[in-house]
Amino acid sequence: MSADPPAISVAAQVRATRALLCALAAAVTLAAWASLGGEAGSHGHAAILMPRAHGGGAGSFLSAVLMAQVMTIAMMTPTFLRWLLVFADLAPSGSGGFARLRRAAALTAGYLATWVGYSLAAVAVQRLLQAGGWLREGRLASAIGGALLVLAGAFQFAPVKRACLAHCRNPLSFFLARWRSGPGGGFRLGAVHGAYCMGCCWLLMATGLAMGVMNVAWMAVLTVVIAAEQVLPHGERVAGALGLAMAGWGIALLF
Repeated sequence: MSADPPAISVAAQVRATRALLCALAAAVTLAAWASLGGEAGSHGHAAILMPRAHGGGAGSFLSAVLMAQVMTIAMMTPTFLRWLLVFADLAPSGSGGFARLRRAAALTAGYLATWVGYSLAAVAVQRLLQAGGWLREGRLASAIGGALLVLAGAFQFAPVKRACLAHCRNPLSFFLARWRSGPGGGFRLGAVHGAYCMGCCWLLMATGLAMGVMNVAWMAVLTVVIAAEQVLPHGERVAGALGLAMAGWGIALLF
């Protein structure tokens, strides 16, 4: 009889932690989408993420990086939530709700740190394209954009894409194979997962250069597709179908 209350308490803590993580993820995702919608509404869907027409300094660059990170949070939080929940569930027995949340925060910090690197690189590339006259009104010319879509479509079938997608579809296997204790271990796990996730999605996200870097509708489509290929039972087929669709669209733009 004396063993029952602790078991019930642990189960209640797990449920409460999961509910809180879901609520936080929903709030963060909605806030990110609201911010993107406001940005696009203020400057137009074709607005360039990089500097405003009158800005070109370090402050403008950092502002653009921040907006790129908001885009990442909006698009990737729905799929990352599944990883957070699995990670929180695997906390050592006896861990309280606060300890589970602290571990989840460490995993999130590592994951976001990897994507900050992507945001820095993406903004730098976009600035170079803009300075060279390749990026106008927030998008590439049709022929160049079409070539990018064909490349992104072909990448959906590449071995590296398949390997990264297989990782992203199996959080439990990853955690059991690479488990690390403590906040530092959670941060490293989050960073490694972020690298796989970036390897899976970076070229999909780069198609924003072809569709418009502040095209919120295209971001929403990619968010749904990324979630589908990583979560649905036959997500690999979704990835393949998307690859064919993008390649076909790109060829149409080229010719």
